[in-house]
Amino acid sequence: MEQTKRTEISSLGEFGLIDIITKDIFLQHNSTLKGVGDDAAVIESSQAQVVTTDMLVEGIHFDLVYTPLKHLGYKSIIVNLSDVYAMNAYPRQVLVSMAISNRFSVEAIQEIYDGMKLACSRYGVDMVGGDTTASPKGLIINVVAIGEQAKEKIVYRNTAKEGDLLCVSGDLGGAYMGLQILQREKQVFLNAPEAEIELSGNDYIIGRQLKPEARKDVIEFLETQQVVPTSMIDVSDGLSSEILHICKQSNVGCQLNEDAVPIANDTYNTALHFNIDPINCALSGGEDYELLFTIDPKDKDKVNQHPDISIIGEMLDVNLGVKLFTKGGNYHDIISLGWDGLKDEA
Repeated sequence: MEQTKRTEISSLGEFGLIDIITKDIFLQHNSTLKGVGDDAAVIESSQAQVVTTDMLVEGIHFDLVYTPLKHLGYKSIIVNLSDVYAMNAYPRQVLVSMAISNRFSVEAIQEIYDGMKLACSRYGVDMVGGDTTASPKGLIINVVAIGEQAKEKIVYRNTAKEGDLLCVSGDLGGAYMGLQILQREKQVFLNAPEAEIELSGNDYIIGRQLKPEARKDVIEFLETQQVVPTSMIDVSDGLSSEILHICKQSNVGCQLNEDAVPIANDTYNTALHFNIDPINCALSGGEDYELLFTIDPKDKDKVNQHPDISIIGEMLDVNLGVKLFTKGGNYHDIISLGWDGLKDEA
């Protein structure tokens, strides 16, 4: 059996590692005047710039028992690009920083960067710099994404109005159910390493968890239709949390219609198998990285032309609260059920 090559990072040093991981980076935007290779990147833009950052910490945000390193690198870029698209802007540059323990080889780090470079290539983004340092334990990835847009087209969370329609792209809850499958099979493996891991038939929902995509296509569609959402946010912490963010910051209420919430068949069936109500997967699952936004009712016909956008509710007077209208014809208060990265899980 061929042994996997392992090169210790210590054998190269920091600068040797940087040379390897940056050797095939290329720039795609004229606004990037200088990328990797100097003390700082140099960026020029005639538009307003949008800046966001996300940190992924091993054991908190990902588990390397079932997360391929290339997928992890890809996802670390995507979650940041999604935040830029949620501002109705286009990402142009990213900076990547990593804290790495000595259990990771040069080949492992290359695999992570291969995923990052693939995401940058697919979404037309320049990797312009970052930092690498040692970590006493585990792996930490931090990405900064920089985007641009005409300032009058940037969309915020606090500008929804009473009467606006609530829309969402794609389907919800898939990433959460994919995580349930992966965690179940992890326990099987830990209890019986010789047991066969059963992932077949779950490709869609596992892919939603391990290798999500950002909805650049939705932003491009809205632009071609000359539709500027009245508010927008990406669905990273669950539909309920994101609706409450918009309602709180815009000082409006909302009616969410359960029968309009898009849930894929794979998600629906897997949820039932786990004895979970499918609507709860959408409300509290998170990590779908779809776009949740509100539109003026006059734009309804334009938005309906997109096959992957659903109108799922309406914004109301703030005094009417934030409600879920169920399939059974009842109203329930929507509460924040999404993932809280600062909550004690013990």
